[in-house]
Amino acid sequence: MDVAPRVVGAIGGTFDPPHYGHLVGAQEACALLGLDHVLFVPTGQPPHKLGEPVSSTEDRVHMTELAIEGNPLFRLSRADVNRRGPSYTVQLIPRLRNEVGAGTEIVFLIGMDSLRDLASWREPTALLEQCRLVAFSRPNYPPVDLDELDRAVPGARDRVVILRTPGVDISSTELRGRVTRHQPIRYLVPPSVESYIRQHELYLSTPTPTRRSEIPPLKADAF
Repeated sequence: MDVAPRVVGAIGGTFDPPHYGHLVGAQEACALLGLDHVLFVPTGQPPHKLGEPVSSTEDRVHMTELAIEGNPLFRLSRADVNRRGPSYTVQLIPRLRNEVGAGTEIVFLIGMDSLRDLASWREPTALLEQCRLVAFSRPNYPPVDLDELDRAVPGARDRVVILRTPGVDISSTELRGRVTRHQPIRYLVPPSVESYIRQHELYLSTPTPTRRSEIPPLKADAF
């Protein structure tokens, strides 16, 4: 009897910090696509953030480990942080294939905003030959037109899947800003990640606490 090949998901990112949007998307991909598991792959040196402040690799890896612990479908991969130089997905996939085995199919999980920019990625056509892309829907973000994308990146129409996921509209950029402004991030990241951020005082390089006087008074007719 023929045995269907394993299909493993991989989600890459700076994870600065990882949040429930990442976790919900990965869990939904496992459920809807029948993935064996999902690899969380912290980016070593993100090429789109050169010159921007990024937390240390150690901090980002530790936060990712904390975020995914306890879920047997989630695993950490160091395939990108154990190397030097800018990180490009087209170069990452072969390293992941060495990690999961040659007979395993890899699907790469991305956000809708990343899919929209696919034509600007390093060798996007070659990337689509290596793996399928699964893009998460995002609240208030228009879906990408796959026919239009296919004209920019030939083959995209047959190699990209758009996955409808529960509405979790969170960004790491927003979370870093909330910590800097001393605003709560509870219920936006796992408690262990929040504790790590507080313990190591991440994102507080320019603290600007919100004063109570800056909050406009509530109107009686607002309820």
